Amino acid sequence: MNVNLAVLIDGDNIPSAFVKEMMEEIAKYGNPTIKRIYGDWTKPNLSKWKNILLENAITPIQQYGYTTGKNATDSAMIIDAMDILYSEKVNGFCIVSSDSDFTRLATRLREAGMKVIGIGEKKTPNPFIVACDKFIYIEILKIKSKEKVSEDEKELDKETFDKISPKEIKLITSTITDLSDDEGWAFLGDVGSLLQKKRPNFDPRNYGFQKLTPLIKSIGKFEIEQRESQKGRYKLIYVRNKEKHIIKTKRNTGS
Repeated sequence: MNVNLAVLIDGDNIPSAFVKEMMEEIAKYGNPTIKRIYGDWTKPNLSKWKNILLENAITPIQQYGYTTGKNATDSAMIIDAMDILYSEKVNGFCIVSSDSDFTRLATRLREAGMKVIGIGEKKTPNPFIVACDKFIYIEILKIKSKEKVSEDEKELDKETFDKISPKEIKLITSTITDLSDDEGWAFLGDVGSLLQKKRPNFDPRNYGFQKLTPLIKSIGKFEIEQRESQKGRYKLIYVRNKEKHIIKTKRNTGS
């Protein structure tokens, strides 16, 4: 099924520098048939967006700030999102913002059966993150955009990555247990899908890995096994928890 997406960008809340990488990322999840960005285009701080909008076919929506201290851009995005929802022209939404004001919108869209992808900075409040099906940090897309960097820049890139914590390792461990067969093995594709459902912002790229398999290998607490698919065209990857399997084996042997 071809997933049509409405991409709604909060121009007041998102940096313009990595829009190309952002649109490439969105294309992985569907076809962005509607692309709109909201802001007060009379303000000089939004001038950087102008050329980028033409290059990426994003439609600017003018929204004047009528009242001091009130975010009219948020209101305009929410109203448009609901209009698009009822038009039945899309299967999902991509909300690009780091603002928690879109938490209720994301929740409402998912209640209507829409897939909701969030994109924002790492400062994004958790309520908005967990209201989405998937949440992607812009900082990860910044790393992707650097094809040639100096040694100093490489060191700065390292700082961008999070170090995987015991909390995340426990999440992976429990997810494998949830899906494992009698011998403790779980299909890695299913593990990745369930991790995404449990924590929408879980992404191997946050820890410096492009895929889940090398991240799992780097932790050292899991066994990985490759198996032939039924048709033999490709390998299936299975994973299990080392410690729990060892304990279970010892109990079975009585040692």
